[in-house]
Amino acid sequence: MSITLTDQDKATLRTAAYGAVSLLAAAGAAGSPHKIATEGSIALASATGLVGHVLAAKSKDINLYGKSVAELADHVLPALTAAMSLLKQQAPAEADNFRNTVIVAIEAAAQTQKGEPSPTMTEMARKITEALDAA
Repeated sequence: MSITLTDQDKATLRTAAYGAVSLLAAAGAAGSPHKIATEGSIALASATGLVGHVLAAKSKDINLYGKSVAELADHVLPALTAAMSLLKQQAPAEADNFRNTVIVAIEAAAQTQKGEPSPTMTEMARKITEALDAA
């Protein structure tokens, strides 16, 4: 089965995935946001299948604008739900792949903290997971 994603579809997937990592980095600002973003991005770039091809492409269409965590979340959390909805309609197996890829990325990002993740990071991870499951 061949799946065709529009440029807008791909932009939504990239914004959702990389946005989830950015939200976690912003929530873990007391630690090392750069290390959080790096580990999460490496996990996203290591994805396979259709999702892997979309996330690996270097693109300027990732829209992660916002001056606060709240503004970023207002954009990213709906993008996560939209990405899952889109993939569930067109390629259910890829929807599972996308969800698992984002979960692995946020787990990899959370592992950069010494000890347990902060309550703020834990709450952000919960919100990301909820957005993925809302579709």
